[in-house]
Amino acid sequence: MGLTLARDAGRAPDAQSPLEIRGLTVTYAEKPAVFSVDARFEPGVMTAIVGPNGAGKSTLLKAALGIVRPVSGQVSAWGAPIDRMRGRIAYVPQRASVDWDFPARVIDVVLMGQYRQLGLLRRVRTRHMEAAFDCLRRVGMDGFAERQIGQLSGGQQQRVFLARALAQGADLYLLDEPFAGVDAATEKAIISVLKELRQQGKTVVAVHHDLSTVPDYFDRVFLINTTRIAEGPVDKVFTQSNLQEAYGGRLATAQMNALG
Repeated sequence: MGLTLARDAGRAPDAQSPLEIRGLTVTYAEKPAVFSVDARFEPGVMTAIVGPNGAGKSTLLKAALGIVRPVSGQVSAWGAPIDRMRGRIAYVPQRASVDWDFPARVIDVVLMGQYRQLGLLRRVRTRHMEAAFDCLRRVGMDGFAERQIGQLSGGQQQRVFLARALAQGADLYLLDEPFAGVDAATEKAIISVLKELRQQGKTVVAVHHDLSTVPDYFDRVFLINTTRIAEGPVDKVFTQSNLQEAYGGRLATAQMNALG
């Protein structure tokens, strides 16, 4: 059974939720990767999707976007079918999933984020270049515009992909492990930009793996281990009992101590 649009559900979704998921199930080789997950992401806040390796964190985002085909479930964005709202959604994939040998300059990658504004002829005008350079400036990469993307370090590549997402001018930003394998300076630069987006009223949802930084970086947390464990404000949901339920024996003592 394929993905059912939210307008066909028994009750209408909340039009104020930038992303709402109901009963989403995804299987790989007949084994559930995500099973009957409900999630409602609040507008204008930063939410971390947290869980152990193999818990379905990335799969949840990919299935919501249609990158991975779900077995069943309903997905809406601002109360409408998500396909109608893609212009308001930016997605930053895991860096490891990108072909970095593709021969493109940094500025070309960022301009890709403006494909809806460029029109059918994809004609790049001065205003498009200026907007792209501004996005690179925001992530500290304006001096690398002519560099080949494959020549950059991992942290620099991640910044460029965030700049591409910024170029879309989206209202909802979905990021899959944005801090994985990056240096401290890049992590600081990325979180600064994400908090700036939140201040602008944008919504940020990020798959995140470092438990120690969740309270500092995020407003809300969604805990998952194939099924939904808990969701809500960090100070209420990010507890040792909920983490123990999500991680079980895989929750490191050091990480538990980081929670106080």
